[in-house]
Amino acid sequence: MSAPAPRTGVDPRTHALLHAPILPLLLRLAWPNVLVMLAQSATGLIETYFVGHLGTDALAGMALVFPGVMLMQMISAGAMGGGISSAIARALGSQRRSDANALVIHALVINLGLGLAFSVLVLTSGRPLYRLLGGEGASLEAALSYSNVVFAGMPLLWVMNAQASVIRGTGNMLVPSLVTCLGVLVLIPLSPALIFGFGPLPGLGVAGGGTALVLFYASGAVFQGWYVLSGRNAARLTRARLAWPMFRQILSVGAVATVSSLQTNVTIMATTAFVGAAAGPDALAGYGTGARLEYLLIPLVFGLGAPLVALVGTNIGAGQRARALQVAGCGAVTAFVLTEAIGLLAAWRPEVWLSLFGTDPAMLSAGTAYLSAVGPAYGFFGLGLVLYFASQGAGRLLWPLVGGFVRVAIAVGGGWLALALAGLPGLFAALAAGLVAYGLIVATAVWRGAWFDPPPLASPALDTVLLANAIDEP
Repeated sequence: MSAPAPRTGVDPRTHALLHAPILPLLLRLAWPNVLVMLAQSATGLIETYFVGHLGTDALAGMALVFPGVMLMQMISAGAMGGGISSAIARALGSQRRSDANALVIHALVINLGLGLAFSVLVLTSGRPLYRLLGGEGASLEAALSYSNVVFAGMPLLWVMNAQASVIRGTGNMLVPSLVTCLGVLVLIPLSPALIFGFGPLPGLGVAGGGTALVLFYASGAVFQGWYVLSGRNAARLTRARLAWPMFRQILSVGAVATVSSLQTNVTIMATTAFVGAAAGPDALAGYGTGARLEYLLIPLVFGLGAPLVALVGTNIGAGQRARALQVAGCGAVTAFVLTEAIGLLAAWRPEVWLSLFGTDPAMLSAGTAYLSAVGPAYGFFGLGLVLYFASQGAGRLLWPLVGGFVRVAIAVGGGWLALALAGLPGLFAALAAGLVAYGLIVATAVWRGAWFDPPPLASPALDTVLLANAIDEP
């Protein structure tokens, strides 16, 4: 059955989110977003590959900084970005076009302010922070060289991701994808040129990778800013008086979602400190390289999650609760299959990933132990994470937060005890258990109707019905 014709005054993209067949629509929206997230992840991998040629100390230094950089990416794009996209999607879904326009300036103010705050915080306290995480000697100095450059330009990342979230909230996933992919094409030659030197460009070492990354942020912010200002976007940047109700629409989701991003990074940073203290810089480099694959799952799942924020938010804004749950079911199955396949491959052949970044035996040993233990649990991480994004669209984040706190308790608390009793293998087993608990808790809560009170459907076979309908929903 074809979708009904759009009503007068309803943006065609908004109409598609409300009425188009779910699975084809989700895949159509997701593929450019998955592409952009993989491209954005490639920026870190490109740097890691070239920095690895500078030696183990440089690689260990990047491992110390990387969780903080990923935290900024996750909060600015996934947490606050999800709040921005959700607010705009719900406004467009309920035909409040003027509110959607007003939310644009509020989104930029929030992200710029937070980007400046984090930049100042890390620039003034980087040395004690990285020392606390296990940095010492040459690895600590490498961490500071890289961190000082990246965090000096961090407000640019926040502005770029605010603009991308505004665009994604309208259901347009293609423009942010094109911006990032073009930026990565420039970054591939620029990063090694600044790290090692080329022609008149001096070799900056590990700081060169950070410089290339900041230039990438700046170019993305400029192009997406032009697109939003040009009036081509369904939510436009217009003059609007700053008002708390508008900030609240974004922060009610974004601030709560930030806690979820912190949970993931607290887990990685705490275990980074555990590994560094227990086994030294070589094992730290191996664990950091292995854990980078886990971080790579975040932007991959975000590629699916960003459309879910727009789809779920728009449908809930229009009162279509059952369809919102059907959308979540499609996303959950897709994310689980993709991330579990990656995890199983990594556990089967960890050396394929690890050898891209170094050949030190201690580094390879630690990375192999991590991927062998944690890789098979990646599917549950993908399941919980994609439903976290869907819950952003619904504006209900209680159970993703509960699942995240359980993960932290098992991975950090249980991991500390397991490390004392069984060494690194025990720590990595605790990390895997935390991922499984996280995914199962979030999935169970969503399927039992946690987004709604009372649940929109009371059938005990809700899961089966929604998943079956999602395939051919008109």
